[in-house]
Amino acid sequence: MGRTEEFEELRPLLFSLAYRMLGSVGEAEDAVQETWLRYAASPVEPRSVKAFLSTTVTRIAIDVLRSARVRREAYVGPWFPEPLLDDPYEDPERSAELADSVSMAALLLLERLSPLERAVFVLREVFDFGFPEVASAVGRSESACRQLVVRARRHMAEGRPRFPADREECAELAARFVDAFRAGDVTALRDLLAADVALVGDGGGKAPQLARAVAGADHVARVLASLVHLHARVDVTTEPCELNGQPGAVSRDRDGKVLHTWTLDVLDGRVQTIRTILNPDKLTHLGPVADAWALTREVRRGRGAEE
Repeated sequence: MGRTEEFEELRPLLFSLAYRMLGSVGEAEDAVQETWLRYAASPVEPRSVKAFLSTTVTRIAIDVLRSARVRREAYVGPWFPEPLLDDPYEDPERSAELADSVSMAALLLLERLSPLERAVFVLREVFDFGFPEVASAVGRSESACRQLVVRARRHMAEGRPRFPADREECAELAARFVDAFRAGDVTALRDLLAADVALVGDGGGKAPQLARAVAGADHVARVLASLVHLHARVDVTTEPCELNGQPGAVSRDRDGKVLHTWTLDVLDGRVQTIRTILNPDKLTHLGPVADAWALTREVRRGRGAEE
């Protein structure tokens, strides 16, 4: 097997590692591409191709994370990871860990970790790399990596729900949620929301978004109902789908271009958090992106004509 074939065989793993470390589809793809360039240019054939490529993509991701922290401090409004439709890497023996680790909630918890903690946690806890492999990948001793894992586990455990929701239950509730949203049924929406539900948007200053997070079932239900009417004015459709391994939806304009995505956190049979991503830079990998500002102007013109 040649280098190209060896690399392509491991590409799904490399992307999945990089995405969990970076929370960005584009940055993960760039890290994987840079890994290939370094592998192709290497004059030495590594004893373990998997170890070499995993180490390379990990170190690239750590460097990107360090610079990303500065950029995210200047980010306008809440920052969310880029939505992921499909995780290319599969491992039946670790399917639960893989699905949980790619959720929006888990990725946001990972944001609390230092770049080294994040890399070590992903390698060890998500992908089950041995400590010798982890230590080699991040350039630290095994003892240091064990300490990093302990700290990372503690930080991650502090933010996780005590009783994770059943996946089938989540999917069923999400379908009911989208049906109620399409119908503009405020009562049905209200019944699906937790009392302390939060609706939060990530527009990055590049798309219309809520001025602040909306909290409380009554407030969130009313905001969602108003969105139904706005969507209807400009022929926006919303379809349920799985994003980041959890229930969600994609809204598109009349031309099929992506307007925004939603992901739903479900706890105790109710929607706990609704995260919507409107920043066009974070949606390009899903297809052509709608001009949200143009749609907003269209809605305003329609209102003016009615008045």
